[in-house]
Amino acid sequence: MTLQIIKSIDGKDEYVLLPMSVYTALREEIEDELAGIEAATDDDNEYIPFVLEDYVDNPIALARMKAHITQNELAERMGVTQAYISKVERQDKVTPKLLERINAALAAS
Repeated sequence: MTLQIIKSIDGKDEYVLLPMSVYTALREEIEDELAGIEAATDDDNEYIPFVLEDYVDNPIALARMKAHITQNELAERMGVTQAYISKVERQDKVTPKLLERINAALAAS
C-alpha cells in the first residue's frame, strides 16, 4: 500500500491521498488534529469590516460610490463627459465649488 502525496504549486507537500482503511483507522486522530488547526486559524481570522473611506481618498469618487452611481451616470447628470469625471476623481485636491456641483448632481435623482 502506498500513499500519494499531492504537492502545491510551489512544490511543497500539501495533501496526502490515503486508502479508506487507513483513514478509518486514523479518523479520530485526524479529526482532532483538524479541529485544533481550525481553532487556531479562527482566532487569527477576526472579521474586519470593509470601510470605503479607507480606500478612496477623493471626496468626489467617495460621494459617487456612496450614491451607488457610475461615472457615466454622474456625467449625464452634470452634462459633462465620463472622461471629465474620471479626471476629477484622480485629482488630489477638489475645489469647494466643484464639490458643491457634484453634491447637487448626486442629490438630483
